[in-house]
Amino acid sequence: MWRNTQRTWGLVSILFHWLSAIAIIGLFILGWWMTGLGYYDSWYNLGPWVHRSIGMLLLIATVARIAWRLLQPTPAGEGSRFEVLAAHLGHIALYIVLLLVMLSGYMISTANGRGISIFGWFDVPALLHGLPNQASIAGDIHWYSALTLVVLAVGHALAAFKHHWIDRHATLVRMVNPVRRSEHS
Repeated sequence: MWRNTQRTWGLVSILFHWLSAIAIIGLFILGWWMTGLGYYDSWYNLGPWVHRSIGMLLLIATVARIAWRLLQPTPAGEGSRFEVLAAHLGHIALYIVLLLVMLSGYMISTANGRGISIFGWFDVPALLHGLPNQASIAGDIHWYSALTLVVLAVGHALAAFKHHWIDRHATLVRMVNPVRRSEHS
């Protein structure tokens, strides 16, 4: 089942979700680790290159994910009216902060006017550069929005676990296995 239905997420949405989650966790860990690297560390240049490449691929995937989400039905939320509204607002906040993290990372990387090489496969051009203190301001935004994203993601995961283990809803199940959820609905 590739597409979403009114009852469950399709495989495309599920893959976008979990690949994004893995990339976000990996990027946060790599970014945090990179801040402690010294000039003579072997990963001093390689770490940021990998971080930028994965970050830009995630940005492309996120734009595709948002487009997919707008073109597909959204399965009905489970829980009280308040929980459904909170989940909806939480998802919007996750998307906004995720885009803020990635766009500020782009602004850091292109402040000098050079594009970003994505694993040597292709370059993303520097469309906006040379602004006063661009790298510094974007760096602060990138750091604090990344911390905010992690807090939101942890809250998102905790809410999913609460729905799964306490409320006994299929919220988590349908984000793992669309066939199983649609068979039992």
